[in-house]
Amino acid sequence: MPAQLKLHQLRAFVDVARQGSIRAASRLSGLSQPALTKAIQELEQVLGAKLFIRRQQGVVLTDTGDNFFRHASLVLEELRVAQEDIQQRLGLAGGRVNIGVGGSVARTIMPQVITQFHREYPLVKVRIVEGQLVSMIPELRQGELDFTINTYDQSHLDQELSFEKVMQRDYRVVVRKGHPMEKARSLAELQHCDWTMPTPKGSYYRLLHDLFAERGMAPKIVVSCETFMACTSLVAQSDFVSILSVDVINDAVLGQHLVALDLADPLPQATFYLIQRKDTALTPMSAYMAQLFRRYCQ
Repeated sequence: MPAQLKLHQLRAFVDVARQGSIRAASRLSGLSQPALTKAIQELEQVLGAKLFIRRQQGVVLTDTGDNFFRHASLVLEELRVAQEDIQQRLGLAGGRVNIGVGGSVARTIMPQVITQFHREYPLVKVRIVEGQLVSMIPELRQGELDFTINTYDQSHLDQELSFEKVMQRDYRVVVRKGHPMEKARSLAELQHCDWTMPTPKGSYYRLLHDLFAERGMAPKIVVSCETFMACTSLVAQSDFVSILSVDVINDAVLGQHLVALDLADPLPQATFYLIQRKDTALTPMSAYMAQLFRRYCQ
């Protein structure tokens, strides 16, 4: 009978893979380096394959190890979810909820949702990842994120995920107060300006990129911001031009430095979805968090 995989071996492997070194994984897990090394050696023996290449600065996954990591991390996350699901259904409201949110959601709806959730379930730990959907796909696939509230480009449907429409928001071209082009009335007038935008790799900003191309316009995007806050701060303190949600423009703190231009060129609305893996049920706590987002998005 072939040897069986053991849970502690999977945990050791995933911890080391994520940290990139046995030393770092040891600090994270509280296990000794010899114990982690032994667990990984046993796992490699069971699988009959080498999972890591040892280097002076740490370890890297082999091709086999990289493929196995996707399965192993998902197995561990599914076990965590299953255990927390049982505990929460028994009234033991602990565990963890992992969510992703788009930048504008993080500045507007998310604080209200988290405040209410924490008030009702103070023992549940919450992890929040901010960014566009394209940056969250790996964690959604691996089960490391329960769901995300984000915009989505319908032409790039990921068959592994489900998409539930929760709200639509208007976006406007913005500049700082006192900007030389504050009185502009068309996109054509802004062609010579320097633009900054979140990465155009996905979601609403990909839609805008395609829209400009269809109109024969090519705003000079000289700075691509990977974070929403970097984009907003740059516009507020320079002559860069960008496009932001009206929720952000109307924000009492962020909006006081911004001006939404009254342009004749309409911008498409951004549609936000609650996005999760199709084959995974949310725990009661994650499901309640999702329900709060639905309520506040309306």
